[in-house]
Amino acid sequence: MGADRAFAYGAAAGLLGDLLLGDPRRGHPVAAFGRAAAAVEHMLWRDDRGRGALHTAICVGGAVALGSLAARCVRSSPAASVALTGAATWAVVGGTSLAREARAIGRALESGTAEGIAAARARLPHLCGRDPQALDADGIARAVVESVAENTSDAVVGALVWGAFAGVPGLLGFRAVNTLDAMVGHKSPRHLRYGWASARLDDVAGWPGARLTAVLASAAGPDPRGAVRAWRADAATHPSPNAGPVEASFAGALGVRLGGTLSYAGRVEHRPVLNGGGRAVAVEDIDRAVRLSRRVGWLALGAGAVARPAVRAAMRSARRGKGRTS
Repeated sequence: MGADRAFAYGAAAGLLGDLLLGDPRRGHPVAAFGRAAAAVEHMLWRDDRGRGALHTAICVGGAVALGSLAARCVRSSPAASVALTGAATWAVVGGTSLAREARAIGRALESGTAEGIAAARARLPHLCGRDPQALDADGIARAVVESVAENTSDAVVGALVWGAFAGVPGLLGFRAVNTLDAMVGHKSPRHLRYGWASARLDDVAGWPGARLTAVLASAAGPDPRGAVRAWRADAATHPSPNAGPVEASFAGALGVRLGGTLSYAGRVEHRPVLNGGGRAVAVEDIDRAVRLSRRVGWLALGAGAVARPAVRAAMRSARRGKGRTS
């Protein structure tokens, strides 16, 4: 069995494992990485970009090095390579947890009662950093759909793209970058300078996965033309270079409006509307967004498996060409 097949089989097994098992409540590898990254921050923190860049290099470099060492240890055994890729894929993707949280909020909103809305507000921080007390039922539903769209790229497709490109080191490295961005890449007073490197690296690492997510959402959604139209018209207006294409394509595919006024930790933002011709988000759109997210994840696996041999061949050709010219 070649390396390309080992990746395809292992990644498929990892996605299936995530579908069946989800994330454990305790002992998740990403949580362990988060604790280690927090310890590094505790030792290094200064209100300084250079210290933040060192933090990023240590944490991401450590994850990539661990993945490379593990891959080297099993490269002589196809079965072990499949198992390692499967375990790494399961560890870094989070599609099932994303779907469970989104649907739990949707069920709470379906009741239409004050108690249901309160329960939805209590669960919303599991998905995003919005201020839930500032949102009514429609605002909560819109926040959930936006979070499902963005996290389809961050929690599933982006990891599969880097796994296809660089195997287990790519899987672990991408998740390290994305986790660091969530920890220190935001614009709080403590992390505005310190988290700059993590935020910029996340923009770079997330670029290919976001574009693939937008392509696949357009192809797999109920309204492909609407998705492409919203992507082209509105993605660039979003403050995030990667969330813009993803949220716009989901908005167009589902026929809803996303964006607009939102609140983070008491700070109000007025973001451009995505797919302004669409209707307001309804509670039932949460489940539609989750189903679209699932389809996009499995299509991304297929795209990665197909593209991986071509990417590896191009890299080998480039190395040979460089060797001839040196």
